Amino acid sequence: MSDEVNGTAEATGSAGERRVRVVLVDDHRMFRTGVQAEIGQTEQTGVEVVGEAADVDQAVTVITATRPEVVLLDVHLPGGGGVEVLRRCAPLMADAEEPVRFLALSVSDAAEDVIGVIRGGARGYVTKTITGTDLVDSIFRVQEGDAVFSPRLAGFVLDAFASTDAPPVDEDLDRLTQREREVLRLIARGYAYKEIAKQLFISVKTVESHVSAVLRKLQLSNRHELTRWATARRLV
Repeated sequence: MSDEVNGTAEATGSAGERRVRVVLVDDHRMFRTGVQAEIGQTEQTGVEVVGEAADVDQAVTVITATRPEVVLLDVHLPGGGGVEVLRRCAPLMADAEEPVRFLALSVSDAAEDVIGVIRGGARGYVTKTITGTDLVDSIFRVQEGDAVFSPRLAGFVLDAFASTDAPPVDEDLDRLTQREREVLRLIARGYAYKEIAKQLFISVKTVESHVSAVLRKLQLSNRHELTRWATARRLV
C-alpha cells in the first residue's frame, strides 16, 4: 500500500484520546486479516475492529448489530456489491445522533464503482494501495464527517459531481443485470465456475446460465474475450 490520501495524515504512533469502532467488509479473508493486523492495534492506532463480513447479508447483519462509527467497504461483494450494503444500511447512515459512515476500500478505480458507492452514500473512496497510516487517518476523517479520496480519484469525483450532465453510460454494460456483472467480474478475475458459485451462493448451473447471458448480450464468444472486455473497462 503506497498512495497517500489527500490531506495531511496524522501520526498514528500514539492514539491519544482518538477512538473509532470499525467493521471490515471484504470477501477475501486474508485481506481482512491483513487490514486487521495493520490498523487494529487499538492502543497504537485508536481503531477498534468490532466486526467483519464477507458478503452483503453478513455485512448488513454485523453492521446493524455492532453499530460501528465507520465501515471499510469493498465494492465487489457477493450478494449485490457494496452499493447494496449502502442501500440496506441507509437508515443507519441517516441516524442524526450516531450515524454509521462508510469508506470504500477497493482495488478498483473504475468510474462505475467510484460514482456508484459515492451516490449510494459512502463518505469516501480509497484504493488498496493506501498505506496503513493514511488508512487510519482516513477512517478518523470519515468518522468526523469529512469526505476522503485517494488523490488520483479526488479530481475525477469532483468533476463527475460538478457536471450538470449525467456521467457517460456504457450501453453494453448497462444491458447486464447486477448479478451478471458480479459473475462477469469474477470470471475476469480467473475464478472457476465452482468458485463463483460458492462466492455468490448459487449453483454452478446458474453460473453457467449467467455466463451464457453475458456472452450473448455482449456478443462475445468465450471467457477469454470476456476477460479482455472487462479488463479494457477496468472492471476487474
